[in-house]
Amino acid sequence: METIDKIKQQIAENPILLFMKGSPKFPSCGFSAQASQALIACGEQFAYVDILLNPEIRAELPKYANWPTFPQLWVEGELIGGCDIVLEMFQRGELQSLIKETAAKAGTSAENDADSQ
Repeated sequence: METIDKIKQQIAENPILLFMKGSPKFPSCGFSAQASQALIACGEQFAYVDILLNPEIRAELPKYANWPTFPQLWVEGELIGGCDIVLEMFQRGELQSLIKETAAKAGTSAENDADSQ
């Protein structure tokens, strides 16, 4: 499978998806740690992809998304943004609403590694 096709599949199959460095439990950079903590604080489950274990995704996703940095939060197939945007939305209460609505629609119930599916 081509890398772009894999990225598209991960985004399509996971209503709430964080491309990050490391994992939510063991983030490998401060920005990924902050973004994943904000998502965890929303109280809903989400999927993630550790781009450090997936160098091809790390190389291709910024071109596909037209967004140069990580982490990247995708909700229902749409790029929400990186760490700063996620934290701003969380502080305004917008992230919690978005995540809860999306999780309710999707019926998601487990934090998981989207790459292992």
